Amino acid sequence: MKAESATSADPACPGALPSAALDGPVSHAVSRVARLHRITAGRLLKGLGLYPGQEFLMMHLWDTGAVRQAELIKAMDLDPSTVTKMLQRLEQAGHVRRRPDPDDRRAVLVEATEESCALHAEVRGAWSGLEEHTLAGLEPAERAELARLLAKVEENLCHEAGECPAP
Repeated sequence: MKAESATSADPACPGALPSAALDGPVSHAVSRVARLHRITAGRLLKGLGLYPGQEFLMMHLWDTGAVRQAELIKAMDLDPSTVTKMLQRLEQAGHVRRRPDPDDRRAVLVEATEESCALHAEVRGAWSGLEEHTLAGLEPAERAELARLLAKVEENLCHEAGECPAP
């Protein structure tokens, strides 16, 4: 009897489509699209010296001004250690500054630097480019319908996860 090689192309459970696509075609598609979207975003942001996710942090700071680090962590809805690492990288790159909060010396304020303002337009341009890559080939009505449907899906999932924003 011939032994099977570790590189055999025969799946353990053969079928026409991956199980995930059969049992949850929309969830499978969302997962694949999210992965590809993140890869594409990463490529666009890499040219700006940013990692995926850092653009959201920077956009928040550009929009709000200085905020306490604890508030930023809450707004980003990320693990504190993740935000701390992002801030360290952004601070080293000269995009953010951390300083003690004058109203509460125990708290730290985070703010975008003046030097980062030039990056603002570039990030917005990259984000617009990502939007165009993502929606290429879709008519305006299809784009609107996709946005409407994704908002409904997001609402379903935020209720399921128990992480809906406060009204």
